[in-house]
Amino acid sequence: MTYHFQVHQEGQGFWAGCIEIRGIVTQANTHAELSANAKEALDLALDEPEDSKMIFPLPQELKGRNIIAIEVDPSIAFAMLVRQARIAHKLTQQQAAKAMGFKGLYSYQRLESGKHCNPALSTIVKVCKVFPEVDLSLVC
Repeated sequence: MTYHFQVHQEGQGFWAGCIEIRGIVTQANTHAELSANAKEALDLALDEPEDSKMIFPLPQELKGRNIIAIEVDPSIAFAMLVRQARIAHKLTQQQAAKAMGFKGLYSYQRLESGKHCNPALSTIVKVCKVFPEVDLSLVC
């Protein structure tokens, strides 16, 4: 999952704002530092708390001058897609856990926990059955 930042030069440094998600901005002294800061800001924004009901727009295909592409950490991208699918289906985490056949809520909550999410293939299959609209190609 790759989002895009519009880069602006200001004096000796740079700043950039995410094109698809307003409010994600960063600054740096070099292009390399700007890319690293943009990735950190993007991952932090998308790694929402489990009780968040925020739905982020999916990234677009963008190219152009002064645009940098920033890839989201795959586990954060997966967690975001699962959380957004659950919210779109108007399910609680408990209801989603039950629909996927989990014995307890904690196993499901780990799917929505960003960097702590590392699901087994059998769990990914459960996600695809309950939320068929989740596009796993965005994670890769």
